Amino acid sequence: MLISIVVPIYNSASFIDKLVEAIDIEKRKNNWNLELILVEDGSGDNSFEKITKLSETHTYIKGIKLSRNFGHQASVRTGLQFCKGDYIAIIDDDLQDPPSLLPQFFNYLDNGYDVAYGVRKNRKENFIKILSYKFFYKIIRAISDIKIPLDSGDFCVMKKQVAENMLLLQEKNPFLRGIRSWVGFKQIGVEFERQQRIGGKSGYTLKKLLKIASDGIFSFSNFPIRIITLLGTFGLFIAILYSIYIISKFIFWGIESPGFVTTVLFIAFFGSLNLICLGIIGEYISRIYAESKNRPHVIIEKTINI
Repeated sequence: MLISIVVPIYNSASFIDKLVEAIDIEKRKNNWNLELILVEDGSGDNSFEKITKLSETHTYIKGIKLSRNFGHQASVRTGLQFCKGDYIAIIDDDLQDPPSLLPQFFNYLDNGYDVAYGVRKNRKENFIKILSYKFFYKIIRAISDIKIPLDSGDFCVMKKQVAENMLLLQEKNPFLRGIRSWVGFKQIGVEFERQQRIGGKSGYTLKKLLKIASDGIFSFSNFPIRIITLLGTFGLFIAILYSIYIISKFIFWGIESPGFVTTVLFIAFFGSLNLICLGIIGEYISRIYAESKNRPHVIIEKTINI
């Protein structure tokens, strides 16, 4: 049986040796027939040169160099396209997803599951980041049209059939953990303690984290567009109540209300609501436009052993 491991690589030249060493230990310990697919995602260092050198001593390594940085999700999907394994694993390059856990995860596939995904029990990150992740997962769980597991990332193992069906969803802004849930099959979450990075800085900047959050929300929920109807109904309700109040003042007390300040406040309030609603509609339209352009998901510059 062939096992495929997909790893997106970004500015990892200083510790990629440790990554390959950790995977190689598990390969020899478990006697894996392995292909290790390293997808270099437009790094600013010499990561691909290190992959090239490692492939000379580890012939099971396959390298893919993208022409620029297309993002973590796109690089993982690219790796999945080249997998030939019966069992497929996705891990990060910084050893926060320990390769030593893979045999335990593969056991679930041996016992009838199609997917075993990691659920982060503890994060070795700052408080604000941990709180933001928890807040995001609770929101997307509450509003999503499908059941997306809490605190689950891309770290998982799956059978080939699952990966093939995930690749059928040719979205330009993929949210892979959502796609993994969407395709179904028999899945199980496995708790693990997420480790600290072994080196370098996370490629997930605040901008990229916000993007992947919006990809998850807008790709798997119609709730944002429904908010517009709720806001419109709320605004109409307020307007009716205020109209009744003004008319009653005039009819019963003969008080005329010039209402300059009130008018300004109403214009500002509903003007802001209009802009928010236009922004939500614009987000959906921009995604439709991105899909209609039908550009390739990535551009591959070089490959090794493929």
